[in-house]
Amino acid sequence: MRRLFIALSVLALATGCKTAPEPVPEAPKPPETPAPPREDPNAFREQPPKPGEPPELVLPKFEQAKLDNGLTVLVSTRKELPLVYTGVAFASGGSQDPKGKGGLADVTYKMLLEGAAGKDTTALDQAFQDLGVSPAVSVNPDGAFVGTRVLKRHADAALALLADVVRKPNLAQKDFERRKKLQLAELVRAMGSPGFLAQQAYLDAVFGPEHPYGHPVSGLPATVDTLTLQDVKSFYGKSVGPKAAALVMTGDITLDEAVGLARKYFGDWKANAMPPPVPPTPAAPPRQQVVYVPKPGLDQTMIVVGRPGIAVGNPDEYALDLATTVFGGFFGSRLNMNLREDKGYSYGAGASADARLGVGPLTASSAVRKDVTGPALGEFFGEMKGIQERPITEKELAAAREGLIRAIPGEFESVEGLGSSAASLFFLRRPMDEFARTVEGLEKATPAEVQRVAEAYLGPAAMQVVLVGDPAVIQEQVGPMNLGKLVAREPVAPPAKK
Repeated sequence: MRRLFIALSVLALATGCKTAPEPVPEAPKPPETPAPPREDPNAFREQPPKPGEPPELVLPKFEQAKLDNGLTVLVSTRKELPLVYTGVAFASGGSQDPKGKGGLADVTYKMLLEGAAGKDTTALDQAFQDLGVSPAVSVNPDGAFVGTRVLKRHADAALALLADVVRKPNLAQKDFERRKKLQLAELVRAMGSPGFLAQQAYLDAVFGPEHPYGHPVSGLPATVDTLTLQDVKSFYGKSVGPKAAALVMTGDITLDEAVGLARKYFGDWKANAMPPPVPPTPAAPPRQQVVYVPKPGLDQTMIVVGRPGIAVGNPDEYALDLATTVFGGFFGSRLNMNLREDKGYSYGAGASADARLGVGPLTASSAVRKDVTGPALGEFFGEMKGIQERPITEKELAAAREGLIRAIPGEFESVEGLGSSAASLFFLRRPMDEFARTVEGLEKATPAEVQRVAEAYLGPAAMQVVLVGDPAVIQEQVGPMNLGKLVAREPVAPPAKK
């Protein structure tokens, strides 16, 4: 027993005194990989998104026919909707106003909707309303247009009414008196607008009072006040007739259908009116004066700068469109980025070349804070000089070209737009493929051509200047600039009430 105890004790002691195992060394840790830098969430702003493929440019087709009496028929067919725009275009516009009778064309064409074929104004209006339509008149320097949009099933009835409007206007004295009063009231309101005052003075400064383009189409209070019903009848007889008019039909209509309707309602129309001559080319002398229309207390100054430009069909037309667009024809243009984005002088500035049947105006304009009238005007001329000192870049030209070409389809969004475009072909005496020619001309104009035209037409020397604003500010800020003699042009007072 004792031996067993001893044996157990020795065994226990041996077990408790057993040597501990040697520790296993830890494996070395791999070096830590640095965390990647955090991406800037705004980094994408550094690269503008790439545009997708532009849609194919599809231009409308315009077709033309003539009746035996000389009436032109213009058609552009679009079958998507059962809609037809029908109207009559006239070859004489505001440029044909007799001397001292500014606004006569505007009043005469508006008189067409004051009653026709024995229907008074109310009855005529009701007849159109029965078809769910309301006709409208527009007048520009080179022509006029009266028309309306109707459902295809009402095209015949609408054209019957328009034929009466064009061929058998009442031209009654009481209707004339009402129309004249409305015109005068509209002009009196317009005389409070700096933009209208600037337009009036600008046309006079660029073309001169004797030129057909030298006055607003609407006329002025003093000229409209002199108009008589006999003036209206005389203008109508001289300007309205089949040889000086075009039936325009666009939309769900074919040329054969339009010709049939034209013969039905206009085939027996006889009148002696002929298209007027092209307005003469105005001179473009060096600037000798700065014309300003005083408006004391006005917070802004309206600046209009320009000169005679070109007529439609001029070989420089497309290059000048591009040059003018780079200069001031879109938001990213030089003039707008300068006056609006860089200097903060204005909400916006623009420029355009208005090619007409005759030589139209090339114009740049902006309304600026009155306290920067002089500096802003200086920037106008600085940008004109910059055209020569900093030639138009490929990037600027590409943006202008793309903007002008891509804007063209907007003119044809509706049957009314198609009608207006067809009427412009008639006013301006252009071929039926004019819009295709325009696209081709804009695409083919070379940088050298655009630069040459820009330097020829945007030079500062021949640019006339018209300002509307506070006279004290204009005299203080513009006088020392030595741009020419300051000449005040007081706003024309409205006629006294009778």
